[in-house]
Amino acid sequence: MKASTRVIWTISVLMLAAVSEAIFPLPFLPFLPGFNNGFRDNEAVKVAKPQPAGAVGGKAARRQRGGGLDAQTTWGGKWELFLENSGVSGMHAILMPVINKVQYYDATIWRISKIKLPPGVPCHVVDAKTNKVDCWAHSILMDVNTGALKPLGLSTDTWCSSGGLTVNGTLVSTGGYGGGANTARYLSSCENCKWEEYPQALAAKRWYSTQATLPDGKFFVIGGRDALNYEYIPEEGQNNRKLFDSLLLRQTDDPEENNLYPFVWLNTDGNLFIFANNRSILLSPKTNQVIKEFPQLPGGARNYPGSGSSALLPIQLYVKNPKVIPAEVLVCGGSKQDAYYKAGKKIYEPALQDCARIRINSAKPRWKTEMMPTPRIMSDTVILPNGDILLVNGAKRGCSGWGYGKDPAFAPLLYKPHAARGKRFRQLKPTTIPRMYHSSAIILPDGKVLVGGSNTNDGYKYNVEFPTELRVEKFSPPYLDPALANIRPKIVTTGTPKQVKYGQFFNVKVDLKEKGANKGNLKVTMLAPAFTTHSISMNMRMLILGVNNVKPAGAGYDIQAVAPPNGNIAPPGYYLIFAIYKGVPSTGEWIQVV
Repeated sequence: MKASTRVIWTISVLMLAAVSEAIFPLPFLPFLPGFNNGFRDNEAVKVAKPQPAGAVGGKAARRQRGGGLDAQTTWGGKWELFLENSGVSGMHAILMPVINKVQYYDATIWRISKIKLPPGVPCHVVDAKTNKVDCWAHSILMDVNTGALKPLGLSTDTWCSSGGLTVNGTLVSTGGYGGGANTARYLSSCENCKWEEYPQALAAKRWYSTQATLPDGKFFVIGGRDALNYEYIPEEGQNNRKLFDSLLLRQTDDPEENNLYPFVWLNTDGNLFIFANNRSILLSPKTNQVIKEFPQLPGGARNYPGSGSSALLPIQLYVKNPKVIPAEVLVCGGSKQDAYYKAGKKIYEPALQDCARIRINSAKPRWKTEMMPTPRIMSDTVILPNGDILLVNGAKRGCSGWGYGKDPAFAPLLYKPHAARGKRFRQLKPTTIPRMYHSSAIILPDGKVLVGGSNTNDGYKYNVEFPTELRVEKFSPPYLDPALANIRPKIVTTGTPKQVKYGQFFNVKVDLKEKGANKGNLKVTMLAPAFTTHSISMNMRMLILGVNNVKPAGAGYDIQAVAPPNGNIAPPGYYLIFAIYKGVPSTGEWIQVV
């Protein structure tokens, strides 16, 4: 067919299709002259051609918007039982830097757990007059490789508290219940470290509050029951007495609250994005002034007890960064405003099914909404090493609270931020263990996700609908498909620094079996460990570093990357650094930004 005839024939077909899709539906397009005879599904364009090198599971590599080729897999992940008994239910969780141990703690008020304090660790004195003591542990360190547990003594009540890491990797835990509500606690990241507790450190009682790391490495804490204000955490051993009123919390405090554990994300300009209930602002921690108010997110409540979940999407950096570095916030799930009231009457409404994101540095920010495969409440949001997002745990009906959630969400969801809208979600292999209220999930250096907790009961109870859960699982996301093992890079620790300064060019040396790696398919990410509790992942932050060069070296490559430019982008402290090849991450190594 001549070229001119082919063009006329093609235009005629397209005009007919536009007039009536029923007469000539668009699926006939593959039969147009010159079309590649491929077809589309929810994941990619599949082409009837021989598989290129690096194809996995019978599918070719896929190019995402904004970047190189990702290896494809239809593998839905894998669940494994890591521990039968964590000793303490994982209500709060964080990965401690360098030592690779997870800190779990729950509440001292129940005076019970499944592990005793070891000899030499004094029991907590509950009542000095009656000499009543509590010899159960309420805090443990868990080795992420062996599962070995180390019980720690804890005096103040950490129930529904908050936390974050200092520049040196010390965990700072704030608030809690009763006598623990004004407390700041410190646990250094070492094998034999003990909790140091300061019961009068905070000016207000912080129960269900959120802690955020500032650009200088100091901390901000906001909210809590009957605490419609915020403050700055003082240096260890000192007490703060200065409070700042929060108009946002006052205006979003409805009869069911729905503004506890607000979402707080450090923006790339050094200001704080704060989301409570269904509204959000940008607050300057330097002037304590509201800089911007964002549009309301409709649909229902997103914060405790209407517990949706949130993430600051991975921040893309370059060798030379723009003056304004984009930042985008994701908020998924939640409940109707009156879900808590109805659950108290044993009416368990369906959770929200929408997921919304907003570009907070845009001149005209607006929420863009899409639907998840299922409704979700009380889910945990985990940024994976390759920049994908995992939503795991939670329920499909009800809300947060003792016995207020129903219909467990067994199947995690994978969310790909750079995929086309409407094609970002994928449902993965379900677990068999309900993870309801008081569950947690955190990323591990090997790329697996540690999943624990779930206690919808006032105490440790086992003869109930959802028993207190002490089993701990590990979930392997799709990038750990055994078929992808040959393209998984490995960071050479002797060729990668343990500490970098802001803006520094540095090398990440990787072993990689495949040839042909380049700046388009070999990347470097840095991930800050999150403090996770009650469906909120405090200080979770990923940076996709600028890569200046990729050079073959030995059995792999030298990647010349650029450290984050300043503390607005990456507060000082410890991060896990990963090499990513075609979407498949290496094991993470610890690196400190100073």
